[in-house]
Amino acid sequence: MQREKNRQLSPEKQLSNPSTVFPIWLTEWMKVHMITLWGAAELRDFPTPRDETGQQFPFALSLAIPMNPQVMVSIQNGPNRKYADEYTSVNNRINELSEALAAVIKDRGFRSKSLAASDRTDTITIKGDFPHKTAATRAGLGWVGRHCQLITRPFGSWVRLGTVFTDIELPCGPPIKRSFCGDCRRCVEACPAKALKGKAWYAGLPREEILDVRACDQWKKEHYFQYHKGHNCGICSAVCPYGLKVLK
Repeated sequence: MQREKNRQLSPEKQLSNPSTVFPIWLTEWMKVHMITLWGAAELRDFPTPRDETGQQFPFALSLAIPMNPQVMVSIQNGPNRKYADEYTSVNNRINELSEALAAVIKDRGFRSKSLAASDRTDTITIKGDFPHKTAATRAGLGWVGRHCQLITRPFGSWVRLGTVFTDIELPCGPPIKRSFCGDCRRCVEACPAKALKGKAWYAGLPREEILDVRACDQWKKEHYFQYHKGHNCGICSAVCPYGLKVLK
C-alpha cells in the first residue's frame, strides 16, 4: 500500500514528504537492467556537481557493477589486456546506464545529472567532479579499503561505480562510516608503487591519508602505459580477500 501511495504523489509532494521505500518504477528499472547492488545517498552536506541552472543536488543514486572475477584474479601480478578490455567494457556500461537513468528521472519531472565513470576532470589533483565512493559509502553499499577502493559484501572491491545525482526524496543509506578490513594489509603489501599508507578508512578521512596518488599514478604510467596510457593497474584490488571470496 505504501508503495502505491508514493507512486501516486506528485513530484512536488514527493519532495516535501521523504519516502521510506523506493518508487516501484525505480526498483523495476534496476531489475530490468540487472543491477543488483544499488542505493541512495543523502548529500546535502557535500559539494555536488551543478545542474544547468546552477543548483547542486541533495541526493544521488549509487550503482555498483561487478567485474569479471576470472579477469580480476588474473592481475595479481599486474594488469593484462583482458583486464584493460573489461575495465573499458564495464565503464562503458555504467555510463550508458547512468545516462539512461538520468533521462528517466528527468522524464518524471525531477532534476538529475549522471557522473561519468573513471573520468579525471582535474589532472593536477588527479580527481573527478565528485568521488563515486562518497556516494557509495553514503548509500550503504560498502566501505573504503586500505587500497582506497570501495569494498562491497557481495563482490569485494571487484566493482566499478556509477552515480546519478537527483532531487528525488529517496530512502538513503544508512551510510557506512568505518572500515571492516580489520588487520588485513594484503593490498598494502602487494602495491608495487608502495603508494598505500596502510591507514584504516573512516568517513571523512582525506584520500591523501590512505593513498599517495602521485606515486600510484607515476608507477602506472612508467610500467603499464600500454593499458589506457597508464590508467590501469588493479593489483591491490585483485589480492583483496573480500574479492577472492567471490571465487569460492
